[in-house]
Amino acid sequence: MDYIELGQQISHLRRAKKLTQEQLASYAGISRATLNALENGRIGDVGTRKLIKILDILGFEIRLREKSPFPTYEELRDGE
Repeated sequence: MDYIELGQQISHLRRAKKLTQEQLASYAGISRATLNALENGRIGDVGTRKLIKILDILGFEIRLREKSPFPTYEELRDGE
């Protein structure tokens, strides 16, 4: 997943929770401009703690998996 995909996912999750950028940014302790840049893939260094906080608020977590040259089932299913 690259920064653009990550930002799109965060934007999608935020909207699904019916949160504005201002609300999520406030809860996470970052500026709305920073969240906007993250959601639009224009920022790559948001910081691990901030990213974990954002995802926690949205009900998600970071999960590590071994990198593989083969697509996952989910990637095949979703046409990625």
